[in-house]
Amino acid sequence: MNFTQGEIIYINKPYRMSSFGALAFVRTRICKKLGVKRVKIGHAGTLDPLATGVLILCTGKKTKEIERLQYDTKEYTATLQLGATTPSYDMEHDVDATYPVEHITQEMIEQTLPQFVGEIQQIPPQYSAVKIDGKRAYKLKRKGNEVELKPKTVRVDELELTLYDADKKQMSIRVVCGKGTYIRSLARDIGRALGTGAYLTALCRTRLGEVRIEDCLTMDDFPQWLDSQEIELS
Repeated sequence: MNFTQGEIIYINKPYRMSSFGALAFVRTRICKKLGVKRVKIGHAGTLDPLATGVLILCTGKKTKEIERLQYDTKEYTATLQLGATTPSYDMEHDVDATYPVEHITQEMIEQTLPQFVGEIQQIPPQYSAVKIDGKRAYKLKRKGNEVELKPKTVRVDELELTLYDADKKQMSIRVVCGKGTYIRSLARDIGRALGTGAYLTALCRTRLGEVRIEDCLTMDDFPQWLDSQEIELS
Protein backbone atom coordinates (compact mmCIF):
# COMPACT_ATOMS: atom_id res chain seq x y z
CA MET A 1 0.00 0.00 0.00
CA ASN A 2 1.27 3.44 -0.94
CA PHE A 3 -1.25 6.02 0.21
CA THR A 4 0.84 8.92 -1.11
CA GLN A 5 1.06 7.53 -4.64
CA GLY A 6 -2.59 6.63 -4.32
CA GLU A 7 -4.93 3.90 -3.15
CA ILE A 8 -8.68 3.31 -3.46
CA ILE A 9 -10.47 2.14 -0.31
CA TYR A 10 -14.01 0.77 -0.18
CA ILE A 11 -15.92 1.64 3.01
CA ASN A 12 -19.36 0.57 4.20
CA LYS A 13 -20.49 3.88 5.68
CA PRO A 14 -22.46 3.41 8.90
CA TYR A 15 -25.79 4.96 9.85
CA ARG A 16 -25.69 8.53 11.19
CA MET A 17 -22.09 9.16 10.10
CA SER A 18 -21.55 11.76 7.39
CA SER A 19 -19.45 10.94 4.34
CA PHE A 20 -16.89 13.49 5.54
CA GLY A 21 -16.95 11.89 8.99
CA ALA A 22 -16.10 8.52 7.45
CA LEU A 23 -13.34 10.13 5.40
CA ALA A 24 -11.93 11.87 8.51
CA PHE A 25 -11.99 8.59 10.46
CA VAL A 26 -9.95 6.85 7.75
CA ARG A 27 -7.58 9.79 7.15
CA THR A 28 -6.75 10.14 10.87
CA ARG A 29 -5.74 6.50 11.12
CA ILE A 30 -3.74 6.53 7.88
CA CYS A 31 -1.86 9.64 9.03
CA LYS A 32 -1.07 8.00 12.36
CA LYS A 33 0.10 4.84 10.58
CA LEU A 34 2.37 6.87 8.27
CA GLY A 35 3.51 9.27 10.99
CA VAL A 36 2.50 12.32 8.94
CA LYS A 37 0.21 15.28 9.63
CA ARG A 38 -1.89 15.03 6.48
CA VAL A 39 -2.68 12.68 3.61
CA LYS A 40 -4.56 13.82 0.53
CA ILE A 41 -7.90 11.98 0.44
CA GLY A 42 -11.35 12.46 -1.06
CA HIS A 43 -14.58 10.52 -1.54
CA ALA A 44 -16.62 9.70 -4.63
CA GLY A 45 -20.35 10.21 -4.27
CA THR A 46 -21.70 11.69 -1.03
CA LEU A 47 -24.04 9.60 1.13
CA ASP A 48 -26.52 11.26 3.49
CA PRO A 49 -25.79 10.68 7.21
CA LEU A 50 -28.92 8.50 7.49
CA ALA A 51 -27.84 6.37 4.53
CA THR A 52 -25.45 3.42 4.71
CA GLY A 53 -23.38 1.50 2.20
CA VAL A 54 -20.68 1.86 -0.44
CA LEU A 55 -18.42 4.89 -0.03
CA ILE A 56 -15.28 4.97 -2.17
CA LEU A 57 -12.27 6.85 -0.79
CA CYS A 58 -9.29 7.82 -2.94
CA THR A 59 -5.90 8.85 -1.58
CA GLY A 60 -2.89 10.63 -3.10
CA LYS A 61 -2.78 10.69 -6.88
CA LYS A 62 -5.85 8.45 -7.07
CA THR A 63 -7.99 11.46 -6.08
CA LYS A 64 -7.84 12.36 -9.78
CA GLU A 65 -10.18 9.43 -10.39
CA ILE A 66 -12.97 10.77 -8.13
CA GLU A 67 -14.83 12.60 -10.89
CA ARG A 68 -14.85 9.50 -13.10
CA LEU A 69 -16.04 7.29 -10.25
CA GLN A 70 -18.91 9.66 -9.45
CA TYR A 71 -20.37 9.02 -12.89
CA ASP A 72 -20.56 5.26 -12.33
CA THR A 73 -23.98 3.66 -12.01
CA LYS A 74 -25.27 3.30 -8.45
CA GLU A 75 -27.62 0.77 -6.90
CA TYR A 76 -29.68 1.35 -3.76
CA THR A 77 -32.18 -0.40 -1.57
CA ALA A 78 -34.67 1.84 0.21
CA THR A 79 -37.72 1.62 2.45
CA LEU A 80 -40.49 4.19 2.16
CA GLN A 81 -43.14 5.00 4.75
CA LEU A 82 -46.35 5.94 2.97
CA GLY A 83 -48.97 8.34 4.30
CA ALA A 84 -46.70 11.10 5.62
CA THR A 85 -43.95 13.54 4.65
CA THR A 86 -41.01 15.19 6.35
CA PRO A 87 -39.17 18.39 5.29
CA SER A 88 -36.02 16.40 4.40
CA TYR A 89 -37.91 13.43 2.86
CA ASP A 90 -36.26 11.13 5.40
CA MET A 91 -36.13 10.68 9.19
CA GLU A 92 -33.74 13.58 9.82
CA HIS A 93 -36.84 15.69 10.47
CA ASP A 94 -40.19 14.95 12.09
CA VAL A 95 -43.36 14.33 10.11
CA ASP A 96 -44.88 17.62 8.92
CA ALA A 97 -48.01 16.30 7.18
CA THR A 98 -50.09 13.11 6.91
CA TYR A 99 -52.14 11.78 3.99
CA PRO A 100 -54.72 9.06 3.26
CA VAL A 101 -53.37 5.55 2.55
CA GLU A 102 -56.52 3.42 2.46
CA HIS A 103 -56.61 3.45 -1.35
CA ILE A 104 -53.06 2.11 -1.83
CA THR A 105 -52.57 -1.48 -3.01
CA GLN A 106 -49.52 -3.42 -4.15
CA GLU A 107 -50.98 -3.55 -7.66
CA MET A 108 -51.29 0.23 -7.68
CA ILE A 109 -47.66 0.63 -6.61
CA GLU A 110 -46.42 -1.78 -9.28
CA GLN A 111 -48.39 0.11 -11.93
CA THR A 112 -47.00 3.46 -10.74
CA LEU A 113 -43.28 2.73 -10.48
CA PRO A 114 -42.55 2.38 -14.25
CA GLN A 115 -43.25 6.10 -14.77
CA PHE A 116 -40.05 6.80 -12.83
CA VAL A 117 -37.80 4.68 -15.08
CA GLY A 118 -35.72 6.34 -17.77
CA GLU A 119 -34.73 10.01 -17.94
CA ILE A 120 -36.93 11.90 -15.50
CA GLN A 121 -37.16 15.43 -14.13
CA GLN A 122 -36.37 15.63 -10.43
CA ILE A 123 -36.18 18.51 -7.95
CA PRO A 124 -33.41 17.89 -5.38
CA PRO A 125 -34.32 18.00 -1.67
CA GLN A 126 -34.08 21.42 -0.03
CA TYR A 127 -32.00 19.74 2.66
CA SER A 128 -29.23 18.71 0.26
CA ALA A 129 -25.68 19.67 -0.65
CA VAL A 130 -26.79 21.34 -3.90
CA LYS A 131 -25.21 24.78 -4.17
CA ILE A 132 -27.23 28.01 -4.56
CA ASP A 133 -25.04 31.03 -5.29
CA GLY A 134 -22.11 29.13 -3.82
CA LYS A 135 -23.89 28.09 -0.62
CA ARG A 136 -25.19 24.64 0.31
CA ALA A 137 -28.98 24.38 0.19
CA TYR A 138 -29.20 22.58 3.53
CA LYS A 139 -27.20 25.30 5.28
CA LEU A 140 -29.50 28.00 3.90
CA LYS A 141 -32.56 26.00 4.90
CA ARG A 142 -31.31 25.44 8.45
CA LYS A 143 -30.87 29.19 8.82
CA GLY A 144 -34.53 29.65 7.94
CA ASN A 145 -34.01 30.86 4.38
CA GLU A 146 -36.37 29.93 1.58
CA VAL A 147 -34.69 27.57 -0.87
CA GLU A 148 -35.87 27.20 -4.45
CA LEU A 149 -34.26 24.44 -6.49
CA LYS A 150 -34.86 23.83 -10.16
CA PRO A 151 -35.73 20.45 -11.69
CA LYS A 152 -32.88 18.57 -13.30
CA THR A 153 -32.72 15.56 -15.56
CA VAL A 154 -31.62 12.32 -13.89
CA ARG A 155 -31.55 8.72 -15.08
CA VAL A 156 -33.21 5.74 -13.41
CA ASP A 157 -32.29 2.45 -15.10
CA GLU A 158 -34.22 0.05 -12.86
CA LEU A 159 -36.90 0.49 -10.20
CA GLU A 160 -38.32 -2.59 -8.55
CA LEU A 161 -40.75 -3.14 -5.68
CA THR A 162 -39.16 -5.77 -3.44
CA LEU A 163 -41.64 -5.75 -0.54
CA TYR A 164 -44.95 -4.15 0.40
CA ASP A 165 -46.31 -4.29 3.94
CA ALA A 166 -49.99 -3.41 3.63
CA ASP A 167 -50.48 -3.17 7.41
CA LYS A 168 -47.61 -0.74 8.03
CA LYS A 169 -48.03 0.93 4.61
CA GLN A 170 -44.32 0.53 3.99
CA MET A 171 -42.71 -0.36 0.66
CA SER A 172 -39.16 -1.43 -0.13
CA ILE A 173 -37.54 -0.78 -3.50
CA ARG A 174 -34.35 -1.49 -5.41
CA VAL A 175 -33.09 1.37 -7.57
CA VAL A 176 -30.35 1.43 -10.22
CA CYS A 177 -29.61 5.00 -11.28
CA GLY A 178 -27.10 7.49 -12.61
CA LYS A 179 -25.21 10.42 -11.10
CA GLY A 180 -27.18 13.08 -9.26
CA THR A 181 -30.29 11.03 -8.53
CA TYR A 182 -31.71 11.70 -5.08
CA ILE A 183 -33.53 8.66 -3.68
CA ARG A 184 -35.18 10.96 -1.11
CA SER A 185 -36.71 12.99 -3.95
CA LEU A 186 -37.73 9.76 -5.67
CA ALA A 187 -39.54 8.73 -2.48
CA ARG A 188 -41.34 12.09 -2.36
CA ASP A 189 -42.39 11.81 -6.00
CA ILE A 190 -43.55 8.19 -5.69
CA GLY A 191 -45.70 9.24 -2.74
CA ARG A 192 -47.28 12.04 -4.77
CA ALA A 193 -47.91 9.72 -7.71
CA LEU A 194 -49.72 7.34 -5.34
CA GLY A 195 -51.92 10.17 -4.07
CA THR A 196 -50.32 10.23 -0.64
CA GLY A 197 -47.06 11.25 1.06
CA ALA A 198 -43.84 9.25 1.46
CA TYR A 199 -40.46 9.56 3.13
CA LEU A 200 -37.42 7.30 3.52
CA THR A 201 -36.99 5.21 6.65
CA ALA A 202 -33.92 3.34 5.33
CA LEU A 203 -31.44 3.80 2.48
CA CYS A 204 -28.42 1.71 1.55
CA ARG A 205 -26.10 2.11 -1.45
CA THR A 206 -25.39 -1.49 -2.35
CA ARG A 207 -23.23 -0.81 -5.41
CA LEU A 208 -21.18 1.97 -7.02
CA GLY A 209 -19.86 0.94 -10.41
CA GLU A 210 -18.37 -2.52 -9.96
CA VAL A 211 -17.91 -2.10 -6.20
CA ARG A 212 -20.50 -3.93 -4.12
CA ILE A 213 -21.24 -3.60 -0.43
CA GLU A 214 -19.73 -7.07 0.12
CA ASP A 215 -16.38 -5.63 -1.05
CA CYS A 216 -16.37 -2.89 1.59
CA LEU A 217 -14.68 -2.56 4.96
CA THR A 218 -16.73 -1.52 7.99
CA MET A 219 -15.49 1.22 10.30
CA ASP A 220 -14.86 -1.46 12.93
CA ASP A 221 -12.79 -3.55 10.52
CA PHE A 222 -10.74 -0.71 9.04
CA PRO A 223 -8.11 -0.27 11.83
CA GLN A 224 -7.26 -3.99 11.83
CA TRP A 225 -7.18 -4.03 8.01
CA LEU A 226 -4.83 -1.04 8.00
CA ASP A 227 -2.51 -2.66 10.56
CA SER A 228 -2.25 -5.75 8.33
CA GLN A 229 -1.10 -3.78 5.28
CA GLU A 230 2.50 -3.48 4.16
CA ILE A 231 3.06 0.25 3.82
CA GLU A 232 5.39 2.03 1.38
CA LEU A 233 6.41 5.51 2.48
CA SER A 234 7.90 6.85 -0.77
